[in-house]
Amino acid sequence: MQDMSRSGAAGELRLDALIADLWWRVRLLNTDILEVEAKAGVFDVQQPTYPLLAVNLRARRDNLVSTIGMLEERAKSVAEAA
Repeated sequence: MQDMSRSGAAGELRLDALIADLWWRVRLLNTDILEVEAKAGVFDVQQPTYPLLAVNLRARRDNLVSTIGMLEERAKSVAEAA
């Protein structure tokens, strides 16, 4: 059986799997944010009583979404080069 390099189909599959996993984590963070907001009874980020945990979870989620965007661009360029 022939080994595949990272730049080959196996690498593309790993990148796709990573992207899918990160989207799953974004969905988990969204759920966590909603739970924290519901527990605090505050859903507006502009409110001074908005939970700090929800603020931190939002920042993590936003960073993941940004990372996913970069990975999707990389996957697109790899696919176009192949």
